[in-house]
Amino acid sequence: MASLSTLPPSHLSHLTHCISALFHRHLRRLVALLSSPALFTLTLRHLQSLSLHHKSLLIARHLLSNLTLLKHFMQTPTTASPPPATLSSAACMKLRDLDAVLLLLLLCELHQHDREFLDAPSSQWRVILSEYASHSILRLSSFGGCSNGEALVQFIESARRCWNLVGAMGCGGGGEGKGGREAAASAAAVVALPSVAVRGGEECVICKEEMKEGRDVCELPCNHLFHWICILRWLKKRNTCPCCRHRLPTDDLRREIERLLEELAVIGGGGGGGLSHNWL
Repeated sequence: MASLSTLPPSHLSHLTHCISALFHRHLRRLVALLSSPALFTLTLRHLQSLSLHHKSLLIARHLLSNLTLLKHFMQTPTTASPPPATLSSAACMKLRDLDAVLLLLLLCELHQHDREFLDAPSSQWRVILSEYASHSILRLSSFGGCSNGEALVQFIESARRCWNLVGAMGCGGGGEGKGGREAAASAAAVVALPSVAVRGGEECVICKEEMKEGRDVCELPCNHLFHWICILRWLKKRNTCPCCRHRLPTDDLRREIERLLEELAVIGGGGGGGLSHNWL
């Protein structure tokens, strides 16, 4: 929220409108889930079939998709509306997984308020959850007159809860980021790196040899240049630039979430660095 508060009023208004649309989509799915005994039962069975680790991954993917959209909207000019495909496919989960994570988050929220809730038979959970959520759902729905600003606050609060749950469940994501080790850059990010001609007399900081003028080398998003063979070996082990530590996307979910949080802080004028945890 500190980062968002630094945006110009017109940009913030555009952002709140876009995020409100996504927030209300999630709200409608939750209403449908609690209103349909059949859908609720199927979703609960799917959720119960998942291990704790897979539940953690589910929440992490949900958070990552929300942060991806938030970053997109923060970078979108106020005069342009996001294409319809952005909201439906760019960072949205499969419907079954979305229903499962929304139900899981609601279960966790209710459990924090009532530790004895889970002692009730699972056949009664839908009714209990519906009664618990009915007031907030009505207040936050379009019928309840919820403003775009309030929807944005609720969206950020949901992201904060997801982040806390990911940390509590110990989501590691892609494997190479576990145990404090660096994570490799994602294959998609590496394939997307461009080739450029050497501008003359520059040194590859990895091998310490000169990059010959006129030869193609790899350029990272931070504009630093490297021999292709050098940077490919480097990015197999870590996702940071050897010069400035700029982060590339990674398949490790937790590290990718941290990367996006830092980028959001920078976009909002927060500076980045160690802000990723405080931002939520």
